[in-house]
Amino acid sequence: MSTNTPPRSNLTRGYTLALMSAAILSTTAIFIRYLTQTYHIPSLVLAFWRDGLVALTLLPVLGGLYPRLLPVKRPLLIYLVVYGLVLAVFNALWTLSVALNGAAVTTVLAYCSAAFTALLGWWFLNERLDWAKLLAVVLCLGGCVLVSGALDPAVWQTNWVGILTGILSGLGYAVYSMMGRSASQRGLSPWTTLFYTFGFATVFLLLFNLLPGGLLPGAAPRPADLCWLGNSLTGWGILFLLAAGPTIAGFGLYNVSLGYLPSSVANLVATLEPAFTAVIAYFLLGERLNWVQLGGSLLILTGVVFLRLYEGWLRDVPAGDTVQPRPGQQQSRTAR
Repeated sequence: MSTNTPPRSNLTRGYTLALMSAAILSTTAIFIRYLTQTYHIPSLVLAFWRDGLVALTLLPVLGGLYPRLLPVKRPLLIYLVVYGLVLAVFNALWTLSVALNGAAVTTVLAYCSAAFTALLGWWFLNERLDWAKLLAVVLCLGGCVLVSGALDPAVWQTNWVGILTGILSGLGYAVYSMMGRSASQRGLSPWTTLFYTFGFATVFLLLFNLLPGGLLPGAAPRPADLCWLGNSLTGWGILFLLAAGPTIAGFGLYNVSLGYLPSSVANLVATLEPAFTAVIAYFLLGERLNWVQLGGSLLILTGVVFLRLYEGWLRDVPAGDTVQPRPGQQQSRTAR
């Protein structure tokens, strides 16, 4: 297949941004744990305010400093509405999976997105899918299993609805990654994409919370419960820090990295997030890493580093030495 890897400088920049994104996003667990344990805020209410505060924080920044990033044409606006719906569904599935499965199983099932992204990127975006990427997928998923502690049979005592929800959350993350890559190809700024997707996701999450009869676990029991934190300035402050800090920086850098890396590669790098979370929990929460978790972290790191070295090697291989595309498949124009 004719190689469609970006130049070496773009690869380095893309990997650096994706690694920074994974490190920053891994801190969200600290904020969310504090809010849920201290204030017992329902998960979908937390997701609603998190997305909403992201949009409200970006609006004055973009409007005041980069007003040219706000206007979008109608076809792109429709695309961003769909993208926002994907983000809202992913957030909802993630929180529902946590409620049904627990954190460990949810982490494993959600990070099957690496495999989904590699397959969907190969099918829809014509991204390369070879033995090296498949090996990296296996290493990263295996590492996620070990880091999350999912080898304990007790955590798998759940029903098929919970498992299906977790797998769908992984599929949702994969679709989110692919749409981010597609948004970059359409010429949208990563920060424009971030503002509109989180803004539209807020609207959809509001609708999810207002569904009658408590249809969704973790939704607001009553409309008045959307203001769950009441007059707690500390709670609102932590929630604002969650939105303005790790969420904007983490998702923003991830969207920027999609301009330099195929979505499948960026998603594989993102699997470092649970390893970063484990390290942060060790230092801040006193949770010790056991040898199995250390082995899982090493597996994830090995998969990402191996893929990075392989991509660089492909960049140096003369075009005539590479394998030709599948019959009937045109050369990709997505990442050069």
